[in-house]
Amino acid sequence: MMDADITIIGAGVVGLAIAEKVSETHDNVFLIEKHLSFGQETSSRNSEVIHAGIYYTRDSLKAKLCVEGKWLIYNYCKKYDIPYNNCGKLIVATSEEEISVIEGIRLTALKNGVDDLSFLEREQISELEPNIFALKALFSPSTGIIDSHSLMKRYETNSYHNGCQIVYGSEVTGISQIKNGYKIDLFDADKKKYSFTTRIIINSAGLTSDKISEMVGIRDDSLKILFCKGEYFRINPPKNRLINRLVYPVPHQNMEGIGIHVTIDMGGGVKLGPDIKYLESNIYDYKLTASKQEEFYNSAKKFLPFLEFDDIAPEMAGIRPKIQKPGEPLRDFYIMEESKRGFPGFINLIGMESPGLTSSIAIAKYVTGLIK
Repeated sequence: MMDADITIIGAGVVGLAIAEKVSETHDNVFLIEKHLSFGQETSSRNSEVIHAGIYYTRDSLKAKLCVEGKWLIYNYCKKYDIPYNNCGKLIVATSEEEISVIEGIRLTALKNGVDDLSFLEREQISELEPNIFALKALFSPSTGIIDSHSLMKRYETNSYHNGCQIVYGSEVTGISQIKNGYKIDLFDADKKKYSFTTRIIINSAGLTSDKISEMVGIRDDSLKILFCKGEYFRINPPKNRLINRLVYPVPHQNMEGIGIHVTIDMGGGVKLGPDIKYLESNIYDYKLTASKQEEFYNSAKKFLPFLEFDDIAPEMAGIRPKIQKPGEPLRDFYIMEESKRGFPGFINLIGMESPGLTSSIAIAKYVTGLIK
């Protein structure tokens, strides 16, 4: 007899969404998290954007789960009274060359089933956002922002109500395959060792998901997580009041990043960022680089003409769990039940970066469908 039927590793936004969904229909579900509470890494250090699903490769999981997921999130917010703002987003062209790029973006979005984008000319742009500069813009009405902490808290509460057992302060140190399941070795919060058995493992360990996958015996260089740091600057009051929506520049090649963009938050703050820097080793480096002020300022000044150099200050940093190497084409989410590799009942989620938050409920539904 197994100690657990299903064990989810990692209580970020995706792991919590999976715990809530899986525990609706399964008993004896455990969620294991090494930190003392949920969402301590990528899930609490991001832009908190509900993405529309505009940029992703056609038929990719990112495209499908984002487009499905945003409506699931909006409905969930209404149902549980989670703070959100369906404010919309402008992708702005500040030069003639960029106008043709945003025309291409609209076609990509259409292929992904995002059919609500519209082009705005200068007069229409200034009606929505009088303080920005753009020759032309693509407007996405279904983009928004969310209070991600409240969202995670609700996933956690619903998981508890469904009978899921959540164990904080427990770090997985080893996994071995046994008959009909797996044995998981852990350290608890006092560094005492213990272990238990489970029929199914769902690996949602974010920045260390590749390590969990290796513990079970999967060696695959294409699933190596690269820590990709992004820093944010804030726009100091009172100029934060000059922006009411998300404003994005035209994205970089290969979607390594989408340029330094402007996001608002539920508290009325305005952030610039994130930038992109692959870290040489997988260290949790959340240090802020004040010397980047010039780069952020120059980048944002193109479409925020009111900005003065001293209007911005370093705010925070986050780390994306990327499997896409620098200069490589866009990589999709890796979500796989690993029977083909000889590990039945081991479900891997690797490279769960943006749009993981937006897609979290859709991902949870998808993963539930992989449970045999």
